[in-house]
Amino acid sequence: MPQISPARNAAFAILLAVERGEGHSDDLLRRHSVSVLSQQDRNLATALVLGVLRQQIALDKQIRAHLTKPNTRLDSEVLIALRLGAFQLLHMDRIPARAAIDESVELAKRAGHRFASGMVNAVLRKLGAQPREEARPAQETTAYPEWMVERWSRFFGAEASCEICRHGQMQPSLAIRVDDPAVERELADVGIELAPGELLANARLVRGGDVTATAAFRNGGVRVQDEGSQLVAEIAGRGNTILDCCAAPGGKTLILAERNPQERIVACEASASRLEALRKRLSAFSDRVECALADATSLTFRDEFDLVLADVPCSGTGTLGRNPEIRHRLNPGDFVRQGERQRLILASALRAARPGGRVVYSTCSLEPEENDQVVSAVLHERADAQVLPMAARLEEMERDSILIAGAAEKLAQCIMPDGYLRLLPGAFGTDGFFVALLEKTSGV
Repeated sequence: MPQISPARNAAFAILLAVERGEGHSDDLLRRHSVSVLSQQDRNLATALVLGVLRQQIALDKQIRAHLTKPNTRLDSEVLIALRLGAFQLLHMDRIPARAAIDESVELAKRAGHRFASGMVNAVLRKLGAQPREEARPAQETTAYPEWMVERWSRFFGAEASCEICRHGQMQPSLAIRVDDPAVERELADVGIELAPGELLANARLVRGGDVTATAAFRNGGVRVQDEGSQLVAEIAGRGNTILDCCAAPGGKTLILAERNPQERIVACEASASRLEALRKRLSAFSDRVECALADATSLTFRDEFDLVLADVPCSGTGTLGRNPEIRHRLNPGDFVRQGERQRLILASALRAARPGGRVVYSTCSLEPEENDQVVSAVLHERADAQVLPMAARLEEMERDSILIAGAAEKLAQCIMPDGYLRLLPGAFGTDGFFVALLEKTSGV
């Protein structure tokens, strides 16, 4: 029986889970089943998963062009085996064609589709026989649904839309947070090559080595976190009493706890399983961080908190480089539905803030329906809140050495006319983010 490499086995399982809606690729690639692989196999599994998801639209067209009946419905396992083989044949120069074809056929067989394995073999051999330059998409924009590219062009302009698409086809920078110079020296001693972050004093970019295999990572001395995500928590800043409305997985909550070493923090999460994971991650701060099971749309707090962070669930279109499968799951109506829930969360966050308290609303979405339209709609409905100047907060962060020198001026170019901060993917090597800084002006 032909062998299947550990990397291809892992990639097949992850792509199947993604296809079934059982998780995001970024999270699945960090699971134990991948972490126990050799670094070479981890790298290959990652390249296969993200590559297939980024090229999926073109791969499916190319696969179906070689089917006897192009509109035939294929079982998920067969389709994943075909995509994996096609991606290796058409986009990976160092993979032998025999390995790509034979192992894809074997994957289909072991998944219970022995009768389809002949079709998998035939389609992949036809694809392998065509010139690679003819098979590769000429433009990054063809890797996205047409409606998605069209709306980005409408909102941001054609040039920015193309840059968003280009960034989404690239492997994102691996950013970490390091608060202790001793930890940075420890990483250097074990061969981790680091470069300064583009915005934050405590951010570093990993240029070489596997930081997730280090003792510093295992014991929590260093955390993998996009620099834009870190920036959101840093903008939130300090308070005497703090509420994190949608806290899981907890990266921003940790920054709030570190920046506010004496203060009380309530971290809410609506999912019991995610709450348990959050509680475990925040265990070092259990004496002053309370993890609560709560739906952020209907919090019972009233006029209690100096600082409220509402980093709301969203479509995630700012993270397509990290989670490329999102483009295949969304349709235009999703943004309106997300916005309805997000408005409820922001209104709940404002109720929880005391008069004079600050509320930070943020998403990793690019879509107006989830961003400025949410904030504008909520502010229109109530007279007890106002937008605070983002530029002033950024300048304060630079004076406090949270931002590196010159970063406030660079970020100021991303402030929207209404005073919100919008980072488009790749502008500073980060994912895409939206941040609004608000003040509660009076009680409920």
